Amino acid sequence: MKFGGVLMDGADNIKRSAKLVVDQLKKGDKVIVVVSAMSGVTDSLFNLARKAVTGEMDEVERVVSDIEQQHIKAAEQLATPELLPALKAEIRDLTASLSQILTSVSYLKELTDRSLDLIASFGERLSAPLMWAALTSQGVKSIHLTGGEAGIVTTSDFGAAKPIMSITERKVKEKLLPLLNQGYTPVVTGFIAADVNGVITTLGRGGSDYTATILAAALRADEVWIWKDVDGVMTADPKIVKNAKSIRSLSYDEAMELAYFGAKVLHPLTVTPGQELNIPIRIKNAFNPEFEGTVIFSIGSKDRVVKAVTSIKNTAIITVGGAGMVGVPSVVARTFEALAKENVDVLMISQSSSMANISIVIQKKDLDKALEALKREFKEGNLVKEISVKDGVSVVAVVGEGMKGTPGVAAKVFSAVAERGVNVLMISQGSSELNISFAIEEKDLITAVNAVHAAFKLGES
Repeated sequence: MKFGGVLMDGADNIKRSAKLVVDQLKKGDKVIVVVSAMSGVTDSLFNLARKAVTGEMDEVERVVSDIEQQHIKAAEQLATPELLPALKAEIRDLTASLSQILTSVSYLKELTDRSLDLIASFGERLSAPLMWAALTSQGVKSIHLTGGEAGIVTTSDFGAAKPIMSITERKVKEKLLPLLNQGYTPVVTGFIAADVNGVITTLGRGGSDYTATILAAALRADEVWIWKDVDGVMTADPKIVKNAKSIRSLSYDEAMELAYFGAKVLHPLTVTPGQELNIPIRIKNAFNPEFEGTVIFSIGSKDRVVKAVTSIKNTAIITVGGAGMVGVPSVVARTFEALAKENVDVLMISQSSSMANISIVIQKKDLDKALEALKREFKEGNLVKEISVKDGVSVVAVVGEGMKGTPGVAAKVFSAVAERGVNVLMISQGSSELNISFAIEEKDLITAVNAVHAAFKLGES
């Protein structure tokens, strides 16, 4: 069972989350709990790291003190009198360590990815003891561990580390199976793990979901339950589409596409560890626990051709063009190699049939370094004559396995947006046929998503 930031935000929400664990334990199940940081704390930690680099230490110390008091306050409401002194001491020790690390960053005036992972880890390291206290206070035999202590071993790609499953499976079994067999309910920090040298790493933002499925795959769990504050995966963002509704079931591939293209309910890599093992993932609402939510499994329901419409804002299109590109395949390879070296994530690709230009969509935050990398790569000018940019762009993705082999889906999508006066800048469809993506001007995003949602009647029962 994994609990997100909202469900770990304050004593009342942690008590509610702990009760969901207790209810399942009473049914005879063994449960591993994975927790996120309190809502907003990870963002605060990233901001603190940036402020430390620029020497704003008065502000840093103030915010660290606020974070400490936020967790102390929750501890006082969660822990029994016997547990409270040790729990408070643990929280104060953690925030003291955080303060020391930030002070070091300030002195060095340097913030490496490795240091940032260490700083970002404190959110979960502070929240896990609170869940432990809540469970222990409700009579559960519990223990709290970091992801690294639980056995998750990753690459040293700080900021977006990947699990080394051959090592992780062995270590997780060695650590957690004896605890489960002794009647413990382990509480594991989401998002953070450790590399082969024991150095703290993170799995990328939203990585607590990923932690849960890594542990599930290592232990061959029966199911993963990801508790949120929404009724599962929705047919669209309910902030954009008022009649969006919960999707009963999704395939692993559908869930991965939706997560990659902006559905915030899941980390994009969540489904991968358990996919080969067919471990079901349930997305459930902690505020409405009786509702079945969404189940993600090897085969989703086939009741609809299109399952959902999702979107990514703050993107940009870069077009690399020139007559010299025609018949020169290496240009494509050089383009993507240059971007890969700068860790620029490419969201969409489109190439003209003449091969005279390539258009790619990237996140706007990566635009400057992407342009610098491409200009550097093609500085000789004999192949690429122009590198142009269109920003203020959003990507809309239409997802559903029922699209495979179904004629007319693309026509319906683009007719729907055209009727609303939306201009399509770029189109991409994967060979899997379960995703049609298109780029539009950001001002047209709400109109486009609502148009497609209505065209496929996704808000209807």
